[in-house]
Amino acid sequence: MTIVVAYKYASNPQGAIVGADGAVDWSRAKPGVSEYDPVAIQVGRDLAGATGTELVGVSVGTSDVAGSMAKKAAMSRGLDRGVVIAEDEAAGWNLTKVGQALADLVTRVGGVDLVLTGDASIDENAKMVPALAAGFLRWPCFEGVSRIEAAEDGWTLTQETATGSRTVEVTGPVVAAIAADAVKAKVPGMKDILSAGKKPVESVASADLGLADIVVNRVGGSRPVGHTRQNRIVADATELVAAMRADGVL
Repeated sequence: MTIVVAYKYASNPQGAIVGADGAVDWSRAKPGVSEYDPVAIQVGRDLAGATGTELVGVSVGTSDVAGSMAKKAAMSRGLDRGVVIAEDEAAGWNLTKVGQALADLVTRVGGVDLVLTGDASIDENAKMVPALAAGFLRWPCFEGVSRIEAAEDGWTLTQETATGSRTVEVTGPVVAAIAADAVKAKVPGMKDILSAGKKPVESVASADLGLADIVVNRVGGSRPVGHTRQNRIVADATELVAAMRADGVL
């Protein structure tokens, strides 16, 4: 049995600057492990320790993913080793192709019974990749998972819902997107960071995986007819509430 955590190493949008022309300048944005992923890694580390299994990280990204800083940032969180696609062309891949690539990396690891992901990525925040990867693996996928326990033939998962929570039992392998507040992720210490540099991270060429060329072309678009910005300025909360009620928002 092996547990895999899919993580993303990307630039934090908080450091990006949007110019007057709408162009986004990423030069000051610092790259790092997506802020939701350490929670998933911590859940995986706890499960791996309880079940005596290996914890493997998989990632798809630019050449930075295979760099020293990215390796230490990810491996210091508790992963035993990593398998990544580190190609600059991957920055232009759509989410479907990323999901396919992650599924192929999971298959390459072999013997995987559980794939964990963060609640969302720090840059895209689309919450689609877990389901896409699960689709390519032909496994069930659950989101908003706050707790996972190993069962006799699979896993017991607790999901947070709008009305509370529910617990489900799953037979066989599964993909689970971990809720952002599922656990408190451990902050790596200097010893963790130094030892992380010695952990193996295999870089796999996308050409060796035979990924399909998945292309999505936007052929058109439009805005609602008659929709214009009113640009009204309100003096206080009372006036704001009155304006929203007048517009049917409240």
